[in-house]
Amino acid sequence: MTTAPTTAGTVRRPSPERRRQRVLTVVLGVISLFTVAPLFAVVVLAVSPADAPTIPYALPDSLTLDNIVRVFTIGEFPLWLFNSFVYSTVSVIVVLLTASMAAYALARKRFPGRNALLWAIIATLMVPLQATLIPTFILVARLGGVNTLWGMILPTLANAQAVFLIRQFIRELPDDYFEAARLDGAGEWRTFVAIVLPLIRPVLATLAIFVFLWHWNDLLWPLVVGQSDQARTLTVGLATLNTETVSTANVMAATMVSFIPCLVIFAILQRQIVAGITAGGVKG
Repeated sequence: MTTAPTTAGTVRRPSPERRRQRVLTVVLGVISLFTVAPLFAVVVLAVSPADAPTIPYALPDSLTLDNIVRVFTIGEFPLWLFNSFVYSTVSVIVVLLTASMAAYALARKRFPGRNALLWAIIATLMVPLQATLIPTFILVARLGGVNTLWGMILPTLANAQAVFLIRQFIRELPDDYFEAARLDGAGEWRTFVAIVLPLIRPVLATLAIFVFLWHWNDLLWPLVVGQSDQARTLTVGLATLNTETVSTANVMAATMVSFIPCLVIFAILQRQIVAGITAGGVKG
């Protein structure tokens, strides 16, 4: 096998496509630095001594965990953490269960008014939360749900976006699975549990992260419903720390503790998300 002779000293220029990739890499790297900078500042302030500068430019000379330990003694921080965990976890479980059941009926069952019901569900996505905040609070207050976790959770369980996304996923499932289930004598519930749920695990994992993050970071609704210190979630509690005589390092330590559960949830479910993306790419 012969190779074409090359002239000594000739510099091979990169192709236009490779130059575009390099420029894109640099741009994305700069954007990533701006994105990570606030997180870096939070972590550095959380592990810095009390006399460290408010705006960190580098790692301090000495690191300490005193701020993280002390934050659990500020106010009702452990209770706020527990309330946020219950608020987010219960909402994720119930939303995924009810949304997947509704999506299965809308995707695979034929009944009068199915399309009208679907469009009505989609139309609720166009209504902003602020427009329904006062009526929802009045209903929850009349039911005695103010300053309770169930009053905070109940109005957030009807998730139209989750229903729509799961329905689109179920529609793409092969009909052979459902025909085989009918021939095997499986009922609707067995078909849903044994066939539909295992096949839609990627979209359920993705929605689990989104729903968990939405509830974990939610501020407006928990602020309206949880009016007492014992009913506050972590986001509302962190907002109140800024109005109290609490050092910046302690507030940053509480903030760092607050995003650890989000990282854990993503680490647990990321394999399912990657599997769903891979399956979608192979199918396409």
